[in-house]
Amino acid sequence: MILHSIRKGSGGPVLFLHTGLETSSTDFEYQQNYFASNFEVIAPDLRGHGKSHSNDFDDYFSKSAEDLRETLDEMQITNVHLVGCSLGAIVALFFVRQYPEYIKSLTLSGLMPVKPQNWNAMHEESINMQNVMLEKEEVREELDNKHHSDWQTLLSISRDSEWYPFEETEDLSDLNVPVLYIVGEGNHHEVTGASIYPKQNKMINVSVLPFAAHLVHDQQPEVYSQLLTQFINNVQNKSESTV
Repeated sequence: MILHSIRKGSGGPVLFLHTGLETSSTDFEYQQNYFASNFEVIAPDLRGHGKSHSNDFDDYFSKSAEDLRETLDEMQITNVHLVGCSLGAIVALFFVRQYPEYIKSLTLSGLMPVKPQNWNAMHEESINMQNVMLEKEEVREELDNKHHSDWQTLLSISRDSEWYPFEETEDLSDLNVPVLYIVGEGNHHEVTGASIYPKQNKMINVSVLPFAAHLVHDQQPEVYSQLLTQFINNVQNKSESTV
C-alpha cells in the first residue's frame, strides 16, 4: 500500500519513521523542520497509523517494509537516509534487510538488542500502563482523531508477549550500510546495544546521550539532530570521495 506521507524541503532525501501510535505529523517534528532546510524530508504514516488506513496487521513488520518500498517507488526515490525510533526502527531494520539497495544510511534508536530476563514482567507492566491510560476518555478521543484505522486492533499486536522481534534486533552483523545507533543513557536495556553492536559490525557508529531514554530524539532533539547531520554528511562525503 502507498503510505500517506509528509514531504518538504529539497536535497538528498531523509526519511523518518515514527514510533508506535504516533504519526508523521506528531513525531520527529523538530527533526523534520531542522532537516528541511538542506534535505528533502519524507515522513510517512506507517500502516494503520494516521492517514495510512489499513486493518491488515498480520506479519506487520514485513508488510510495513513492503509499504515503504511501494511508497518510495511511487515517489520515484531510489536512495534514502532512513531514520527510525522504536516501532519505526524495527520497520527500518526489516526494510534494510528486504530492500538494501534503497538505503544510503540507517539511523536507529529505541531498540532492545537483547531480550531482558524480566521481559514477561516488563511486558505485563506495559500492558497495565496502557490499560490505565485507555481508561481516560480524552486519551481514547485523541487516538480516534489521530488514526483513521482501528488503533485498538493495532495496539493488540504489542499485547502478545512474543511480539518483539528480538531475532531481528540482536545481531546486526549482516547490515552492509553505514549505521548510527543513538541511545539515551536512561534506558539500560537499549544502552546494551552501544557495546554489542559495534563488535558485530564495523559499519555501526554509536552515540549515548545523557538526560534521555527511549525517545532520545524527542528528549534531546538538538543534540540528536546535530549528530544525525554529522553522520549523514560523513556518509555523503565518503560516498563522493569514492566516485
